[in-house]
Amino acid sequence: MSSVHEFTAKSITGDDVALSQYQEDVLLIVNTASKCGFTPQYKGLESLYQSLKGSGFSVLGFPCNQFASQESGSESEISQFCEVNFGVSFPLFAKVDVNGDNAHPLYNYLKSSAKGLLGSESVKWNFTKFLVNKQGQVIKRYAPTTKPEDIKSDIEKLLAE
Repeated sequence: MSSVHEFTAKSITGDDVALSQYQEDVLLIVNTASKCGFTPQYKGLESLYQSLKGSGFSVLGFPCNQFASQESGSESEISQFCEVNFGVSFPLFAKVDVNGDNAHPLYNYLKSSAKGLLGSESVKWNFTKFLVNKQGQVIKRYAPTTKPEDIKSDIEKLLAE
């Protein structure tokens, strides 16, 4: 695979979503969790989405329960939690594994395209972020500690290309 646009993922409501529908959009793909110290980043992600979605930008949230079981709820519970607590309106997907034998193929592509600290491919924790350009190429990986607002200038540069 040579682009995120070649993948399909299940939406949080169970529908197949071809990521090709995001061609010409800059994407921030994030593995999320509802019971994590970084969960308040949902607010920053939603703020980014609201301020830039009209320019061809989207956040794609992929709940993941692989880190300390911090996303143990059902898809409907996750969706409701995100909407009620953080007003999340950006696209959320069904829970995925980001590491291991059952990792979603999209995440295998993201990890191999933008390696982490010391060349590691594995995702270390919730709220690891991958920035993708309009052509579906992974540009950069951000650590969970990187706040969404600190990525805005990188997103704006890609939007201007």
